[in-house]
Formats: sequence, structure tokens, C-alpha cells
Amino acid sequence: MPLILYRHKVQYYETDTMKIVHHSNYVRWMEEARVDMLEQMGIGYDVMEKEGILSPVLSVTCEYKAMTRFPETVEITVRLVRYTGVKFELSYEIRDVKTGQLRTLCASSHCFIDQSGKPVSLKRKFPAWDEIFSAYAENGR
Repeated sequence: MPLILYRHKVQYYETDTMKIVHHSNYVRWMEEARVDMLEQMGIGYDVMEKEGILSPVLSVTCEYKAMTRFPETVEITVRLVRYTGVKFELSYEIRDVKTGQLRTLCASSHCFIDQSGKPVSLKRKFPAWDEIFSAYAENGR
């Protein structure tokens, strides 16, 4: 099961008056890492949308462990922890690149739907994609 690593350099505009990253930006970084993960898998959002598949966010959680400040760089480890064919769940660990200090633990869940909003089973409609997701998933489906 491959781990996906993504790096993000904290931007000044992502901080508050104390030069600490505002909590809402971690969700943005999760999306950056998720988009990168899907592209590395060969099934980026552009590929999915071209085939009429959307993948909305169902839930997001974050547990903040330590502050991140400008101009630090963080590394985000993304794991595909669960995949059912219709839904998938990701976990994220955000760590400081220089020190390795854990900054945030996050998770998100997503599903696959068609343009009308109906759930789509990748196993039935896109078996090649299903194989890729299954290979990355920790639960092995």
C-alpha cells in the first residue's frame, strides 16, 4: 500500500496576526494533497469529471497538535484507509519538514456520484479504476 507524500510551503496570507496558520487552511492543504494523490494514481479529478464522475466531500475532521507558522514547510502523508467501491476514506498526517513534529491529524471521506447525484460503483462502471483504488487502500477492499 503506497503512501502519498505532498509538501506545502506556508504562505504569509495563510496566517493570522500572530503569524500562525489559520485552522481553515489545513482543510485546503488536505485538498491539495488529495488532488495530488489522485493524480499520482492516474485518476485525477480532471480524468473523473471527463467521464462524468464527481467525488464530493462527505466529512472532514482535524485534530490540531501544534501550531504551524510562516515560512515553514509541511509534509502531508496521505493514506487511503478505506475503499468500498462507492466511498473512500483518507487519513492525513501533517508534519514539519525540518523537525518532523506532528502538527495535525486529519481525515476526510468521499463518494463517487454521476452528474445527477446518484452513487456510482467503480467496480461496475470503471473496473480499472476500482483495481487502482483497491491497490492503494489499506483495507484491501
